Amino acid sequence: MLAASTQVRCVDAAREAARLTARGDNARAVSAAKGVAPPGAMIEVGVVGDSARATVTATTALLPGLRLRATASAVLEPGVGS
Repeated sequence: MLAASTQVRCVDAAREAARLTARGDNARAVSAAKGVAPPGAMIEVGVVGDSARATVTATTALLPGLRLRATASAVLEPGVGS
């Protein structure tokens, strides 16, 4: 159950970071994702072509060998990335 809730938090954090990056709010993207992601998660955001992409990777305390990862993408808003 712990792994499932950790995965959901990774998905939520990646989605939030991708959405904010697509809107051009890069400064808030990582900090917002950190507020949602599991403690100690690694958060990567970037732009690939006309899409913002965010990846969140985390481990669980009970299963330290298990790495959970979620990636989300969103189309850039007009004028972002130009």
